[in-house]
Formats: sequence, structure tokens, C-alpha cells
Amino acid sequence: MDDTSGGARVSVAEMTANDPRVIVALDFPAPGEALALASRLDPASCRVKIGMELYAAAGPSFVEQLARSGFGVFLDLKFHDIPNTVRGAVASAASLGVRLLTVHASGGPAMLEAAVEAAGPECGILAVTVLTSLDAAALERSWGKPVPDLRAEVLRLAGLASDAGAHGVVCSGLEAASIRERFGNRLATLVPGVRLAGGASQDQARVVTPRQAADAGARYVVLGRAVTGAKSPRDAMSDVLTDLS
Repeated sequence: MDDTSGGARVSVAEMTANDPRVIVALDFPAPGEALALASRLDPASCRVKIGMELYAAAGPSFVEQLARSGFGVFLDLKFHDIPNTVRGAVASAASLGVRLLTVHASGGPAMLEAAVEAAGPECGILAVTVLTSLDAAALERSWGKPVPDLRAEVLRLAGLASDAGAHGVVCSGLEAASIRERFGNRLATLVPGVRLAGGASQDQARVVTPRQAADAGARYVVLGRAVTGAKSPRDAMSDVLTDLS
């Protein structure tokens, strides 16, 4: 892939106004398949997400390659550790040219603050609230206590992210409107688990369509198998952009 990144990088604040809302998840086990899909996408119309599986297989150089090719890279590694360890990991990730990076909000205020500090102005920290694969019953088993209102738990964790100065949060489309109502433009919302109308929910428990996510106030929507598993990823992307227009 050609290096088309020329020019100075812009800050998170500058990129939020005009950047594409659509992020395509390169959820592949090896870099060859991910590059094949990326070559069929337009960096001007979407970003790309690199998750744990692909990052473990391809490493930091792959992230840098996509960033040099003009893609805004969302590195979805969901860091959750002691503050000093997360600070170092975030600093290393930001140095690769990553534009968005996830940590778990449940890591606590000190960890979130360390992540934000290490990311600097060019990499936005997104705090994961409650995974979209979890419903209230599953969350209760994880937390070891009743969760009478899953939305309230999402808002509580979003408050930790806001207090720490995070760029935004990861939540389901079902909670995005509540976050916008509570925090306004203070927190960007990234909604994963987005499916085209009529598509299968697969391993996600709380899903919405791109249009529903946008109407709820999502600043970023992540498309995975709805695009990567389509017979024609280009046509699937066209359907998504049409849905958002």
C-alpha cells in the first residue's frame, strides 16, 4: 500500500468535526486478508479497526502501514491494568499513529487519567463501558451483584471517563442517546455491534442499525461482518453510507 499520509497530523479536536463516522473492523486472523479488504476501501469514507486477534498476528508495523496509507486507525485493544502499565502501553500505541484507542472504564479513575495523559492530543481515548456482547444477566454474573438497570451502569462508567478527560466511550446504540443527554458533546460515542437491517446479530446481544446508531447520537459506528462478510464489501459499504445519508 502506498504512503499517502503527507502533511501534518491534526488533533483529536480537529478531527472530530469532519472525520468519517464509519469504522470498518478488520477482524481477520492474518494481515494478508486485512490488507486485501483495506485495498477495497476508501480512507476518505471510513476508518479501520484493528482488534486483538489481528494485532497479535501482525504487530505494530501493520498498524503503522495502515496509518501511512491514509487510514485513520482505531486500535481496539481494551487495555485494563495498573495505571503505570496502561500509561506505557498507550504511549507506545499512540506513537504508531493510532487515532483512537480503547481502554476499559472499569479500570478506574487513575488508570483512565494515565491513559488520557499518555495518549496526547492526537490519539483519542475511548473508554469501554459495557461490552455489547453482555446483557444484564451476564453482567450480573461478571460483577457478582444485581444490575437492575444496565443503562445506569453504562452512565456510571461514562461518568468516570468524562471525569478523566477521555475523548469518548464505547457503548451500545441502545445507550448512546442517554449518554448524549447526560454529557452532551463532552463525550463522543462509538457504537460497535452495528448490523444492517435484516442482518444477523451473531455474538452481539445489543445491536442497532447504522441509522439507529446515528439518530441516537453516535459519533462513530463500527461495522464488522456486515461489511467484511458480505459478498461485495464495496456494496455493503455503499448501503451503510446510504443508510447514514
